[in-house]
Amino acid sequence: MNPIKEKSKSLEKNFLPLKKMYPKSYNKNKTSPYTKTRVILMNGTEFESQWFMHQFARHCNEPEILSAMAIVRRQEQQQQKRISCLKPINESILETTIAYEQLAIDLTAVLARHDKNENNVKALNFALLEDFDHLYRYANLLKMDKGEDADMLVGKFTEIMPGRPTVAEPRFPADDVKPHMNAEKADLYSKLVASTITAAEQQTMNYYMNIAQWYKNDLGRKLYAEIAMIEEAHVTQYESLKDPNLSWLEQWVMHEYCECWLYFSAMNDESDETIKKIWSEHFKMEVSPLKVAAKLLKKFENKTFENVCGDGEFPQLLKLGGNKEYIRKVLADTITLTADNTTVKPDYKDIKKISDDHRYFDYQKFMSGDPDKNASHLVIQKAIKTFGQDYRYQDSEHPVKELRNRKDDNTKIARTK
Repeated sequence: MNPIKEKSKSLEKNFLPLKKMYPKSYNKNKTSPYTKTRVILMNGTEFESQWFMHQFARHCNEPEILSAMAIVRRQEQQQQKRISCLKPINESILETTIAYEQLAIDLTAVLARHDKNENNVKALNFALLEDFDHLYRYANLLKMDKGEDADMLVGKFTEIMPGRPTVAEPRFPADDVKPHMNAEKADLYSKLVASTITAAEQQTMNYYMNIAQWYKNDLGRKLYAEIAMIEEAHVTQYESLKDPNLSWLEQWVMHEYCECWLYFSAMNDESDETIKKIWSEHFKMEVSPLKVAAKLLKKFENKTFENVCGDGEFPQLLKLGGNKEYIRKVLADTITLTADNTTVKPDYKDIKKISDDHRYFDYQKFMSGDPDKNASHLVIQKAIKTFGQDYRYQDSEHPVKELRNRKDDNTKIARTK
């Protein structure tokens, strides 16, 4: 499949009437967990596209480009509103949060499993263990506040147990910046990986930025605020993987191509026939702005679509699903890593192998203070006190010995030497 070769409507005919912007919501009790995660992913993809074009517009003085982006942005907004309303009214903040974290985990894992770019894979695996821990913290809050078992929400496709403890995750911000790829040499799939994970993590960051104040108790509000800061770090890490040397028009072509790839993937992966039709319709809509962006790239920079996307044929499609064994291996192999940009080559290093005066420790002390008083730890302590042990869903014992005790939340691993 090459989207640039697909037939499409003219750009002006891609608008949606208001009545089509409000679809029938999914049934939260019957819908596949991966339908819910696709809704979140595509919502985030539209948000990323929308804000990219707003930033582009603020750095552009070409009326033809500005006019085209104004039309596309309005259409992307309509698609985003349509997707966001697939979430039902009776789905709680925490239930939605569980879906956000399941997406973060299984999307990250499946992208890492198929990417050949070592820098991308290291970044994905690193953040994977942190999102994995977030799911565990939120699941315990859900069990206490709502009496719900999160394993039912994730369909038992994703295990729920500690990852790299959230209290260990605050790092000096500059250490989250990673070397970027060379877009001319990078594999098309690797470029799609960087674009997709940036959009997905940004959507999670934005959700937590705006939802914390609406939670109904102080512990929940503090937990959202604490984890939201880690999502900011993840966005910093992932966006730094993308090649900043691309022009604005080249980036626009890549954004539109990525949207086409994701919608086509979602369409082929979707089990809900009603939502599948939406993915199909949106894919067809996205072909038009892709062609427009490619045309403008040729006109203003004399570069072709192929300069950005190669032959344009979609690489392997994205298929969401469980990744239990892969995640267990990453846990066992990399749980004690932290980020280090203080050397010539930025990398991830074992916490025991960085110097005692590393800025990680100073930032940790400043941000976390006493980690035993942080919300991410207190929510587990409260669960242990309430239920006699923490809430988990795991197929077998934890692959990391230090994280097997269900009556004690380990705040030292990956944080202290």
